Amino acid sequence: MADSKLKLNYFNVKGRAELSRLVLAAAGKEYEDLRFSREEWPNYKKATPFGQTPTLEVDGKLIAQSTAIAAFLAREFGFHGKTNMESLEIDQWLNLKQDFFSEIRKAVVEKDAEKQAEIWKIFKETVSPRYLQYYEDGLKQNGTGYLVGDRLTLADLVVFDIVTGIVEGKICGLENFPLVKALVDKVGAVERIKSWIETRPVTIS
Repeated sequence: MADSKLKLNYFNVKGRAELSRLVLAAAGKEYEDLRFSREEWPNYKKATPFGQTPTLEVDGKLIAQSTAIAAFLAREFGFHGKTNMESLEIDQWLNLKQDFFSEIRKAVVEKDAEKQAEIWKIFKETVSPRYLQYYEDGLKQNGTGYLVGDRLTLADLVVFDIVTGIVEGKICGLENFPLVKALVDKVGAVERIKSWIETRPVTIS
C-alpha cells in the first residue's frame, strides 16, 4: 500500500469522504483528492460500481461504500486496532456513525424550510446529545483517553469527524461531554491532522 496510487473521488464537501481523508492525513499518505461539482457528478456516476460516491481508486481499481473505504485505509495504515477484538470494537463505533448520518439525512433531504429547521432543532437538542453520550460512555469505559485500545484509531477519527465535519455548527455543544471534547482536542493536535485541517479546501459542509 505504501507504493499504491490512491485517488479519492467525492464532492467538494466533507460529508462521507472526510473520514477517509482524515485517515490518509494521519498516515501521511499522498493521494489524489478529486473533487467534482454537483453538475459534474453525472459524468462520474456512470463509472461507479453502485451509482454512489465517494469512491476510492487503488492502482486503478474502483471501490465504493464510504465505511468500507475508511476501514480499508485504517487497516492498511495501522489505525484499525492491534487485535481482532479491537478491530471489532472499532467497527462498532464506525457503524454507529452510519446510524448518526441517517439522522442527519432526514434534515438534508427535507425540502420544506420550516420542517427542515425543526428537524435540525431536534437534532441539536435531542439526537446529537444521545449519540455523543454513547461515545462519552465508551471513552469512560475504555479509560485510556481513546475509544479503543491505548492509541489513535479509526474510532477516534470517527468522533473527530462527527464533531468537526458535516454537522459542525448544528451539533450540540461539548460542555456535557468532557471526554469527547478532550479526545477531539487530542486528535486535532496530532501534527498531520492539524496540518490537514489548516490546509484542506474550504467547504460549507
